[in-house]
Amino acid sequence: MPGATAQTLRPFLWRAEQLFSDREIVSRTHEGIVRYDYEEYADRVAQLASALDEIGVEEGDRVGTFCWNHHRHFETYFGIPNMGAQLHTINPLLPDHHIEYIVENADDQVLFVDQSLLPKLEGPAQSDAFDGVKQFVVMGSEVPETSLDPVVDYESFIEDHSTEYDWPDVDEEAPAGMCYTSGTTGDPKGVEYTQQMLWAHTMATLPESGIGIGSDEVVMPVVPMFHVNAWGMPFSTTAAGAKHVYPGPSPEPADLANLIAEEGVTLTAGVPTVWLGLLEYAKENEVDLSSLERIIIGGSAAPKSLIKTFDQQYDVEVVHAWGMTEMAPIGTVAHLKPEMQDWPAEKRYEKQAKQGLLVPGLEMKVIDENGEEVPHNGEDFGELWVRGPWVTTEYFERPEANEEDFVEDDDGTWLKTGDVVNVDEDGYVQIVDRAKDVIKSGGEWISSVELENALMAHDDVAEATVIGIPHERWQERPVAFVVPTGGADTETLQEDLLDAIKAEYPKWWVPDDVVYIEEVPKTATGKFNKKVLRDQYGEDTDLVKGKAPEEAAPEGDDD
Repeated sequence: MPGATAQTLRPFLWRAEQLFSDREIVSRTHEGIVRYDYEEYADRVAQLASALDEIGVEEGDRVGTFCWNHHRHFETYFGIPNMGAQLHTINPLLPDHHIEYIVENADDQVLFVDQSLLPKLEGPAQSDAFDGVKQFVVMGSEVPETSLDPVVDYESFIEDHSTEYDWPDVDEEAPAGMCYTSGTTGDPKGVEYTQQMLWAHTMATLPESGIGIGSDEVVMPVVPMFHVNAWGMPFSTTAAGAKHVYPGPSPEPADLANLIAEEGVTLTAGVPTVWLGLLEYAKENEVDLSSLERIIIGGSAAPKSLIKTFDQQYDVEVVHAWGMTEMAPIGTVAHLKPEMQDWPAEKRYEKQAKQGLLVPGLEMKVIDENGEEVPHNGEDFGELWVRGPWVTTEYFERPEANEEDFVEDDDGTWLKTGDVVNVDEDGYVQIVDRAKDVIKSGGEWISSVELENALMAHDDVAEATVIGIPHERWQERPVAFVVPTGGADTETLQEDLLDAIKAEYPKWWVPDDVVYIEEVPKTATGKFNKKVLRDQYGEDTDLVKGKAPEEAAPEGDDD
């Protein structure tokens, strides 16, 4: 549906420009700190749309970005979709062959690229996959030496164009965004977002039941803008009329701490490893986090110890959230219900460590291995299925994946998330594991996520992950891979960790071994990449030998 009543992104930009014109957008770039307001932002967005018009970008064309979090990237967020084209954010941390596949599969017409990422893009750009790209635009005011061709710098690209633009009436069903999943096996899968999907996601995340963003907020998304639109925060922050702060290329903990202090950041978001890094930095350096009120954490489970430290040492609330690329991405948020605010701290942390309550607008059900829906009792678990107005119902040009990941019934299409969860009596979702990561030992399921959280609660553990390794009798046994902190006593740490697991979990949950590693491998979006560890250690049965059978699994169950 086109026209003024359509559910599109354009009204969010209009509102920010008209009602909050003096709110700032602050950006850390390779050229230094840049700041301007919504009025200037809207002018530059119009110039960008005009520049794309001039080189022949039409409604429905895809325009790719290969960029970090900064103001120029933010300008593409409204400039491209509002002219009727499709914003395709590309993860620069993916391997070259995936980048080639993505650009060719999406048929990108133009690519915006950061200066620091030129070397990464130049290799894939020599392949035939890039034949459809008719213009490269370097995000800056000059073009360094590069093999990309034709190429122009961003400021030259937009500078001679009018700050007035006749925005078309874009249909709300028109594709507005695109992001590819970064799975650890097979080619990435494309997910398209229509104007209406992004509108609905924005409206759901704005209120308190979502993320909760007011016009007085100062919002700094650390989650990459190339990953599911930085969890939609550039859109929702604009819709709220709030101040944006973008941390720029490869921010270190010191950069984040400085921006929080200097810009008065109240709300930020990112994966747990970012905030673990900030806490480590804060141990050795003076930091001012007094303005910070909330951190949205997603991507992987937030350790309870992280939630506790931010609350007790810095009076910062950690809000746990869960979502997927296929969901644009927000699905659940772990806000406490009013009656829980006065609970003892440890009881609150337990609830906050869960993935939380379903965001209004979505539906869910939990299906066990027999195809039956499980009760919400905090114990029974199964795969989480979801559907709603911002949940995709198919992958881009991947019919074989559609058959695997989506289920249709009389009421619509369900997305099978692949996450194994339970739901407690209060309605809080807790991810037990990814379906592919849950460990089955002696006929019983073991949650690698719960073990990881328990391990990372130890002060001498920087990172930890757990995988299942084949066992002749028990099918699989858990083995822990731990990154000790700098001052850890590795002679006693293993025993301490195993004792902590024994005290909290059934005996068959206790890992057969603890292996020290320098770093947990990560995916291109910062999640733990267990496939790398499985490839390296999956056949090392010595890691699971030597356990007495009665200690390795439940009695009487060895199937």
